Amino acid sequence: MNYDKTKYKIITWKNPQMLHWILNPGIAFNELAFGQRIPKVTLQERNSSKTLAERIWIPCPHCQTLHSGLKWSLQNKTAFRNWFGLYCDNCEKTIPCLTNLTSYLILGLSFPIWIWFKDKWKTKWLESQKLRFSKPLDMTPKAVKWWLLGLFFGISMYITMTIVFPLIYKGSITKTELLIGIPAWTLGGLVFALLMKWMVNRKIKSGITTNNGHS
Repeated sequence: MNYDKTKYKIITWKNPQMLHWILNPGIAFNELAFGQRIPKVTLQERNSSKTLAERIWIPCPHCQTLHSGLKWSLQNKTAFRNWFGLYCDNCEKTIPCLTNLTSYLILGLSFPIWIWFKDKWKTKWLESQKLRFSKPLDMTPKAVKWWLLGLFFGISMYITMTIVFPLIYKGSITKTELLIGIPAWTLGGLVFALLMKWMVNRKIKSGITTNNGHS
């Protein structure tokens, strides 16, 4: 698809935030356990005073529909369970998503197990997605609960880095590691939330400033 680069900023895997999604081992837990996915291509409106949530658009490469990023959000309870990609309710196909490198590794190692059930799972998943997106969605941006975002990030990283990985690579977990991980990843979640809040507010202010003609 060709996009108007004067109207949209095109975000792909080369974006630092997308690279973080690909490289951070903890993201594998979000992808595989919760089905949280990020599209390969995201469009962000330029020169707009809208909130960042309203400026995000996700294109479907199959039918060329531009979907609001709010379609897959916590407020609509659609941010998770997107294991096979983001479901396009216009053409009923899936929008391709990025895959974390650790997810690739885990899927590759477990390939002999899940390959026999993949098609059946995907068929059931598509049916559930069709039902889920047939219901009215709330496309009004809500105030972000940054503390909740940070808590979720900290918990997912704690489970992955303190429990899952030690079990895989060492075969055991010590009480010390479990106890140290709690404050460490609580702090990590807080830092992540503050960083995300700063980045979002900076982008919103930048959009408002540019829109007013002051650069």
